[in-house]
Amino acid sequence: MNTLLNNTEMEVSQLSAALHAKCPKCRKGNMFANSMYGLSSQKMNTHCPHCGFTFEIEPGYFYVAMFVSYAFNIAEMVSLAVAIYILTGSHNPWVYVGALLGISVILSPFNFRYSRVVLLYWLTPGINYDPNRSGDDYKRL
Repeated sequence: MNTLLNNTEMEVSQLSAALHAKCPKCRKGNMFANSMYGLSSQKMNTHCPHCGFTFEIEPGYFYVAMFVSYAFNIAEMVSLAVAIYILTGSHNPWVYVGALLGISVILSPFNFRYSRVVLLYWLTPGINYDPNRSGDDYKRL
């Protein structure tokens, strides 16, 4: 029974793969070369290290991710502004400006990374999970 479990791999869910910023085709290779919050800037791999899928489908493809990042930023700012108003009841505009600018700067690496993940996983038709690519014996071309 143990050998049967060892030989079959569990399929990684789409949500889990997206949260860990894995390749949308094989769900194994990392989309980014380094961590989200670090001393170096974020670097996205051009190809999946596992299956060789090219992340930037065409030149300028990730410009659309700016719109996704903008939507994330607006949702974060509105949520924070409502939370500040409910928790403090403050009418001082500088409280809101300081908090909103601070959270915008702190969450910018998150927005950069996950706007690209959302674009590849859910907003681009034709990019689907291929279970054949997820095996360790998959040969990249």
